[in-house]
Amino acid sequence: MLRATYEVSPPGSSRAFGALRGRVVGGDGSTVVVEFPDDNWGRDVNLLVAAIVAGEVMELGELARCRLIDLELPDELLPGPAFGAGAGVTVGVIVKPPLGLAPAGVAEVARAAMAGGARFVKDDETLGDPAWCPLAERVRAVARVIGPEVVYCPNVTGPSLTLLDRARMAVDLGASGLLVDPFAQGLDGLLALRDAGLGVPLFAHRAGSGPWARNPDFGPTGAVLARLLRLCGADYVVAGGFGGTLFEADEEVRANIGAAHGPCGSARPAVAALGGGLGPDDVRAQVDAAGGAGGLLVLLGSRAHADPAGLEAAVGRAVRSL
Repeated sequence: MLRATYEVSPPGSSRAFGALRGRVVGGDGSTVVVEFPDDNWGRDVNLLVAAIVAGEVMELGELARCRLIDLELPDELLPGPAFGAGAGVTVGVIVKPPLGLAPAGVAEVARAAMAGGARFVKDDETLGDPAWCPLAERVRAVARVIGPEVVYCPNVTGPSLTLLDRARMAVDLGASGLLVDPFAQGLDGLLALRDAGLGVPLFAHRAGSGPWARNPDFGPTGAVLARLLRLCGADYVVAGGFGGTLFEADEEVRANIGAAHGPCGSARPAVAALGGGLGPDDVRAQVDAAGGAGGLLVLLGSRAHADPAGLEAAVGRAVRSL
């Protein structure tokens, strides 16, 4: 069975779930716990979203509030991360500016990041396969300048028909990871990449989820979405940042980290990626705020690129703080 827990208003609102073959099994009036048969949707995660996570029940006029706060899926229904989280903390760099760099410019960012001690570099979620920075040329250029100890995740988000073709090409050309925007691409895109067994970790960006996660009355919480990304195969799951530019309060960031790391059937833990306006001097504080746990990736963006000492020195300062 699939089990979903909603906070609802007015209290006792539960009949809306019957159309989905849901059976109310708990709740206290302000919450409703509903079980759904496994065979309603199986592994079709797009329909799972359309029905349970952000479905028509969220649109019913009789409900003033319908917030999905927990979602439990049958163990091994979805594969979880192929690689998962290690015990350490990694400093990573986001390629900036997100738009406008040619492949050589992206490669220079990657080179400077690696020289400073970063062990993770990723494209921005808005960079795809434009004529001025083609995906293939970008991957070739970066692969020439970074070592095998660095994970580089180019963004393969784009037309669904050719998603796997782009991913395979990127890996063949030297990408050591892949980034996708599953809430724009479709969660089944992330699942397809995981099922393809491409031999590299997957970074799931959460672009497109903001209108859901930050709505206090309707849709899923960020932690529910983080767990879904993990279950669909993400090795890296964005958790927000403590005191950065993103919207989460600290307790929400911790809940997102818990969704990436905590018990989840047989699924491996995912790396919780912290970011959002973080600079090189914030890294130690981010790790401490997360409880000093491992399995973290702290991502540096525009502030590191704008550092007066330069990107390489800024990354080095961040790495030495750990």
